[in-house]
Amino acid sequence: MTTAAGFSLKRQLLLWLLLPQLILWLMGGVLAFRVAMTYAEKAIDQSLTQSVRSLARQVKPFGSGLLVDFPKAAQDILEQDPKDRVSYMVSSPPGSFLLGNSKLPGPPADATPTGSEPVLYNVELDGKTMRVATIDVSFGEGPTQQRMRVQVAKSLSVQESIARELVRDVLFPLLLLGAFMSFLVFAGIQRGLAPLQRLEAQLAHRNAAALSPIEMTQAPEEVHSLATALNQLLTTLRRSLSQEKRFLNDAAHQLRTPLAGLISQTELALTETDPQARQDRLNKVLSGAQRSAHLVHQLLSLARTEAEVALLPVDAAALAREVAREWTPRAVAAGVDLGYEGEESLMVPADKLLLREALSNLLDNAIRYAGRGTTVTLRALRRDGQCVLEVEDNGPGLSPSDLQHVFERFWRASEMPGGCGLGLAIVAEIAQRHGGAAIALGAHPQGLLIRLQLRGTL
Repeated sequence: MTTAAGFSLKRQLLLWLLLPQLILWLMGGVLAFRVAMTYAEKAIDQSLTQSVRSLARQVKPFGSGLLVDFPKAAQDILEQDPKDRVSYMVSSPPGSFLLGNSKLPGPPADATPTGSEPVLYNVELDGKTMRVATIDVSFGEGPTQQRMRVQVAKSLSVQESIARELVRDVLFPLLLLGAFMSFLVFAGIQRGLAPLQRLEAQLAHRNAAALSPIEMTQAPEEVHSLATALNQLLTTLRRSLSQEKRFLNDAAHQLRTPLAGLISQTELALTETDPQARQDRLNKVLSGAQRSAHLVHQLLSLARTEAEVALLPVDAAALAREVAREWTPRAVAAGVDLGYEGEESLMVPADKLLLREALSNLLDNAIRYAGRGTTVTLRALRRDGQCVLEVEDNGPGLSPSDLQHVFERFWRASEMPGGCGLGLAIVAEIAQRHGGAAIALGAHPQGLLIRLQLRGTL
């Protein structure tokens, strides 16, 4: 189960099934980190907002000035998170340092605090990225009004720490789940490919001459389809080998007798001293050679009919008239009246060479055995959506019992010289190859009718 690129089917399935899991896991990690950072930032913003408001409440008006009571509040803020120190600054008016970390920068120009809501922004302080919450507080009215700015800053390392913890808590279970899913995928692929492995084992351990069907039970539909296709191929191969074996046996059996006769007549001719007797022997040798050549031609025609054929549009009526014209000289020499009846044009899906062979065998059989003074008629008809080719003669015909054997190989109803018992068998094979059938009927009032039915017309 290896592809042309060198990757087995199992590896390809694992790649295409596990790679998306890995990609999804990585995308999930990135998404989880971004979500964690967002929620961590929200948590920091809430903490800074509460802290800056708490510090702002420690400012109280005192006479014409402000009383900043920060010691206790500042201590609470600074001790809120020992691992991440909090910076703060108080300025009044805004920007004039009063208390805290004087390095703490103010808000950007587009983020000046207004109202009672603090402004949140990021700054760089001592090489660290800080999140700052700034709020402005006003006291008094009119000329005595005073404004104070309170700022609280916290490092974003807390945010990253929170995000990492969230990602770890989310991705680690996902990693375990991914590993378990990968195991299930591998096991599923292993189980799914098991029928293919069994099929491969059957084929690997099968003898080259073994063409029996492959047995596949408890296999998926796709494997059953593959096994069915292989069985069809094996059936075709078995049929082809059987046909070849039968052809060889038939050829060996049928050629043995005429060849032995040729050898015998040749040996006798070589021993003859009388010229006339030698001539008679040579004539017998010639006749035997002609019969052998005819037999070989018939055997080859029979072998050709057993091969797969390609059906193309053929005008059966025009072909029938052409074959009738070709056999007319032979019919005249035999004292037979040969004629054609039927359609002017009749298109059918057929193999033209095989169809010509079938018509030639039918006419050869009729002219050879009908006798002198008889009539042979070749017809091409359209009947019930089918193409029907008929050869009818008014000769002696055959008995009902003989009609059942006319399409059997090497069966002969007459001992007249020249025949080999294959002509009508070839016709039957050609009809079968065209999806039709050959039928032998008695003609009225006497004679023989061979009907070749072909499936479908165009």
